[in-house]
Amino acid sequence: MKKNNNDWKDRLNVVYSTNPDFKYESEDEEESDTLPKEKQLLRVSLDKRNRKGKAVTLIAGFVGTDDDLQDLGKFLKVKCGVGGSAKDGEIIVQGDLRNKVLELLKKEGYAKARII
Repeated sequence: MKKNNNDWKDRLNVVYSTNPDFKYESEDEEESDTLPKEKQLLRVSLDKRNRKGKAVTLIAGFVGTDDDLQDLGKFLKVKCGVGGSAKDGEIIVQGDLRNKVLELLKKEGYAKARII
């Protein structure tokens, strides 16, 4: 006997369906494969908004898995000798290090990285 999965949490935002083959959408997003380094379009910028006047270098535009984003973030933070974070496709490096970050990215093979 096949057990039907009727967990109410999986059925949020759906009131009723008459389709017998209806499948509930799950919130699980599949991560896209990481683009090769030479195809990444990374934008390096300075950001001061919502940071109490402190400047951070923001690297945006990364397309790939969260693990690869974390690895690149860790590499940049270690090479710059500062703190930061990597989440939601963005890497934050504390301080105004735009030129140094751009230099490091180009040495690593990210040919299309640029400062905006």
